[in-house]
Amino acid sequence: MKKTNLLIGLSALTLTAHAQTKKNNPPNIIYIIMDDLGYGDIGCYGQEKIETPNIDRLYDNGMHFTQHYSGSPVSAPARCVLMTGMHSGHAQIRANDEMTFRGAVNNCDSIYEYPYLEGQYPLEYNTMTVGRMLQQAGYKTGCFGKWGLGYPGSDGTPNKQGFDSFYGYNCQRQAHNYYPAFLYKNENRVYLNNKVVDPHSGGLPCESDPRDENSYSRFTQKEYANDLIFDELIDFVGENKKTSNNSTWGKRI
Repeated sequence: MKKTNLLIGLSALTLTAHAQTKKNNPPNIIYIIMDDLGYGDIGCYGQEKIETPNIDRLYDNGMHFTQHYSGSPVSAPARCVLMTGMHSGHAQIRANDEMTFRGAVNNCDSIYEYPYLEGQYPLEYNTMTVGRMLQQAGYKTGCFGKWGLGYPGSDGTPNKQGFDSFYGYNCQRQAHNYYPAFLYKNENRVYLNNKVVDPHSGGLPCESDPRDENSYSRFTQKEYANDLIFDELIDFVGENKKTSNNSTWGKRI
């Protein structure tokens, strides 16, 4: 089988599969899913105020979905439905289960110190996921962005659920911060040159102008997660462009 590239982006629901005429040439696939972004928020589905030219080009050259909906109204269950193909009545994960019995799971300082406090309820061992199916079809698989389907060290981490490579946030709560103190590369924490900050610790002062980018300067740190994640995704594609590869891109906006 001739190997090709697959990109899946996890964080508007748009899927583009480049049509291939040869039966032995599997398609290139780019899947982009973003929290809290409706299909009508991008240009190719009717948005007129915000320009999305790159996504629009993918749409123009790919497959168009007009009845493709989120499998659940909240984060982890929606991704579980996407990964497994099971509807929420049969899915393993049906809520954003933070497993609070572990301790101070909502304390950012504690999570930094004790990794076992981060992450969500995990997918079961050897679950049939879209990543595993693509591996069986000959693809090299990767996931980039936000996971939230298994805490570090559990059976639910990306590398144990059909993805050869992972870079990003293991814990969906950590993904509330664009400048986290750490991300994950496969099963390992990668510490960044950012301070531990609780993203829910306070908003803009009343006197601040929300339309002025300078109003957000106190939230800005040195290493921006989305840039780091995107760079890893591009590297993955470059390294595997001559082999079959699937890359899942999880992006928070």
